[in-house]
Amino acid sequence: MNPLMSSLAVLSAKPLVLVSPVDIAIIAIYFVFVVGIGVYLKKFTKTGEDFFMAGREMTAWIAGLSFLSANLGSLELLGWAGSSYEYGILAVHWYWIGAIPAMLLLGLVMMPFYYASRTHSVPGYLQLRYGASTRALSAICFAFMTILMSGVNIFAMAAVMQVVLGWNMNLSIWISSVTMGAYVVLAGLLSAIFNEVLQFMLIWLGALLIPILGLVQAGGWSGLKHRIIHNLTQFGIHNPSSYLHAWGTLGHFHDNPMGINWIGIVFGLGAVISMGYWTTDFLVVQRVMAARDLRSAKMAPIIGAAFKMFVPIIVILPGLLGLGLLKMQLFPQPVVDAAAAHGKILYSYNDVLPLMLAKYCGPGLLGLGITALIAGFMSGMAGNVTAFATVWTHDIYKPMMNSKATDSHYLAMGRWSTALGVLASVGTAYFVMHAAGIMDYVQELFSFFIAPLFGTVILGMLWKRTTAAGGFWGLLAGTVASIGMWAWVERFPVALKYIAMSSAAKPMAADMFRALWSFIIVIVVTVVVSLATKPKPEAELTGLVMGCTEIPPEGNYRLIHRPIFWAGVITIVFIALNIYFW
Repeated sequence: MNPLMSSLAVLSAKPLVLVSPVDIAIIAIYFVFVVGIGVYLKKFTKTGEDFFMAGREMTAWIAGLSFLSANLGSLELLGWAGSSYEYGILAVHWYWIGAIPAMLLLGLVMMPFYYASRTHSVPGYLQLRYGASTRALSAICFAFMTILMSGVNIFAMAAVMQVVLGWNMNLSIWISSVTMGAYVVLAGLLSAIFNEVLQFMLIWLGALLIPILGLVQAGGWSGLKHRIIHNLTQFGIHNPSSYLHAWGTLGHFHDNPMGINWIGIVFGLGAVISMGYWTTDFLVVQRVMAARDLRSAKMAPIIGAAFKMFVPIIVILPGLLGLGLLKMQLFPQPVVDAAAAHGKILYSYNDVLPLMLAKYCGPGLLGLGITALIAGFMSGMAGNVTAFATVWTHDIYKPMMNSKATDSHYLAMGRWSTALGVLASVGTAYFVMHAAGIMDYVQELFSFFIAPLFGTVILGMLWKRTTAAGGFWGLLAGTVASIGMWAWVERFPVALKYIAMSSAAKPMAADMFRALWSFIIVIVVTVVVSLATKPKPEAELTGLVMGCTEIPPEGNYRLIHRPIFWAGVITIVFIALNIYFW
């Protein structure tokens, strides 16, 4: 039997906590409420524009919170808590250098082009810029990725229910999946956005319990650092202080627990994966496209960036608290010691957040904490499913199978594809059970699909000489190369020292360098092919490429209400945080 399934079987019989009637009531009320939102909003969902783009009527605040909430799923809560336990404070880079610059770039530079094109999706933009072939390739890759990502969210939620409550994994999967599927099928993106704003509040309300109570027990940040060093020394970890520095240990591969250097973080993560995810992953970009005007569309990612800087409090800090306060050591894979009486569980990195939840939350608080995690699961899964339905309907089904149907037909197809997306996501949840850390698996997917796509999109937006042939062959070459590099290392582990520039690199470091190489390959192939082929006339690039597009004015606002002002404020805070945790 799979070791994870073995441990889950034991955990099913021995939950960490007992759920009180109050906890059950809190969870039940949440399920009823989110479905109720879908039922209520269905009457406002009459057209395809309503279902796929929420009528493009969202304010900057609603679009911004939804933009962030779609990324703040149980995958984030569970996966990054596990990654911070495994890699220490280095995991915070995925929220700072790996998010803030990209979100500001999206708001200030790229949103005017997305918004002006009035497209339904990122593949839709590629259709206008490069043609049908590039759109089809990107749409198929993206649809495949969203289903796999949605499956990760399902597994993450089910694992929490197993570890904390001993609930049957299949029951946990189907109750939450059917609930989420119901409210998204009813009202599409409109329902998803309103539920994501609600879920954003619930996630913060419930997830703050662990960092607050944990820091009190640890004696504050300085006390926690002392406890982490003490525990890691007991575990036999060399140089335990390396778990507490964000930049100070990145000079050499061997000086930090991730086995990475600053090049992988700055260029692989910050310049490629992060820029690719936040600017081309339709899961998050779709929320911003639903804004009611250009200023709102530009402000939404900036509002999201402001909150994103402080998300590590509820996702990274619990993993660090686990390093300092848990009276046990966690391992890459959970195993069962059959020789021990009644089965002894050795928990995995992915279990650190549930273990901390069980440690601090009693009746009532437990229900709130579990509801926050369920809300996170639904937020992440709904984001993937709505993005899948839009890309399937507008970028695969409509152009390739049925281009002359009515709007009502495409609306029906959107609802059917949503339901099928939920079912497919349930199936893919079982593919991630082998992963030592959920986020290692996710970064693999990003290096396969997001990094090459970013190269294609950014060249198309910034360089008018890019041609249709260049865009297609560059995207294809980058995607195939990334998957090929992964397969090479899987088959011949010695290849890691060539891909990641060090044989000491851990899986996350390998993902960063693979993304960087695939991005470079996209740029080189696209430029070479573009120079050898004929570009579109400039008249056909209006609204799509910088230098060929007149950006519409935002309106006459005071400086304090302009996106550029708040982007500057966020940049200053971002720099200060990185210096403090250097």
